[in-house]
Amino acid sequence: MKSGSHYNISGSGFSIKGLSDASGLRLPVFLVCLCVYVSILLGNLTIFTIILANPRLHIPMYIFLINLSAADIIYASNILPNLMTIMITKKKSVTFIGCMTQMYIYLAMTCTEVLLLEAMAYDRYVAICHPLRYLMLMSMKHCAGLVATAWTFSFLISIGHAVLISKQSFCDSHLIDHFYCDVAPLLKLTCSDTSDVEIMNYIEGVLVTFNAFVFIIVSYMFIISTILKIKSSEGRRKAFSTCSSHLTCVIIFYGTLFLLYMRPSSSYSPERDKFFSLLSGVLIPILNPVIYSLKNQEFKIGFKTLTSKMLQ
Repeated sequence: MKSGSHYNISGSGFSIKGLSDASGLRLPVFLVCLCVYVSILLGNLTIFTIILANPRLHIPMYIFLINLSAADIIYASNILPNLMTIMITKKKSVTFIGCMTQMYIYLAMTCTEVLLLEAMAYDRYVAICHPLRYLMLMSMKHCAGLVATAWTFSFLISIGHAVLISKQSFCDSHLIDHFYCDVAPLLKLTCSDTSDVEIMNYIEGVLVTFNAFVFIIVSYMFIISTILKIKSSEGRRKAFSTCSSHLTCVIIFYGTLFLLYMRPSSSYSPERDKFFSLLSGVLIPILNPVIYSLKNQEFKIGFKTLTSKMLQ
């Protein structure tokens, strides 16, 4: 148990420290955040438009990509507008319910992205390793089931964190040393025993994140093995190009995720976690559309087709 006075913060709420170190650069930081947020919206909405407008892209791989873009938009919209409001109005207070909701949405979207990336790995595995059975194993019905499972499971499992943390007793300080409500900075404020939250964190980490990561690694071991058996270099290049975008997104996403969450809360470092949270919450939603638009040939064709129709 931590020392300090106990009180229930549900009535008074929290204060978000935000990027107070950049208080002298408030307007430039706001403009940067605004540009980043607009870029995220435009990039991911472009993904939506191109896929929906091109019937050739109405296949499981791109259905998963649409949902990944939706998760990215919610992911960024959950953080950046609040951060920009803090930068402009200097109003740092957030209600208890608002804080718990923001944390819940952040965790749910993180889990959704994990499961969608896992589903996309399975899709690439079937397409490359079992191409003759692809239409049977990855029918639109199976695709819809995987998507529905990813969203439903993510919102359900994230309830555990929200409930456990909402029941914590907090100390005198209610200043969250972060730019949004996340598990680690909230646990630094509590006077309660956090072992139940730690257990939930590791259960969720192993059950969802680690298992999905292992599944993706094993899938790519089979994928790479199959690609290497292709005799022509052009055939190997085409086969690998169909999964290179997904693999790049997986590396970036899991790299930041492991640095953020796969460690005890006692090792929490505000400045380091702010940096990696910024990468996870901002860089990934920006990069995902860029990576897919640059590396995927079918998507390039779809973009050119949509552009030519708009210019006519």
